[in-house]
Amino acid sequence: MKSYALSCVVMLLIFSSCSSSRKAINSKIAGRTLGIEYNKTEEPFNLTVFAEKKTYGYTEKNPIKVGDGNASNGPLYERKYLNALAGPNGEEITYTRLGSCCMFKTKNGIMGGGMLDMYELKWKGNNKGVVLYINMYDSGEMKVPVGLTLKKMI
Repeated sequence: MKSYALSCVVMLLIFSSCSSSRKAINSKIAGRTLGIEYNKTEEPFNLTVFAEKKTYGYTEKNPIKVGDGNASNGPLYERKYLNALAGPNGEEITYTRLGSCCMFKTKNGIMGGGMLDMYELKWKGNNKGVVLYINMYDSGEMKVPVGLTLKKMI
């Protein structure tokens, strides 16, 4: 009975965390949005394909897949992907991890499941930002989301 009750509590927590991505985006502590702004020390991925679908990366139903089947590489691959992106006119972006949401099934995750990571991207002239959903467990063709460009490589 105790294990059933514990399972119910865990499932409730998972579903409530996924119920609204905007909750994580709007969460504030002492006036600061939750999240960590990352530095850009990792070498970026060499992206060459631009997405045609406007939902690519912008919705939890069409996340960016950066994984290689090894979950321990996921956070590094997320940063390498984001480090390749630029604003619509080539502006340098900053990105902040807002948290995780949206549990899904995957053989590459922990106990057969994973969660998407949400990152907010901002650039000069766009303080409102955009949110991208990234799957760090599964692989797929990495594309540049509609409205963004590639960072100029020196």
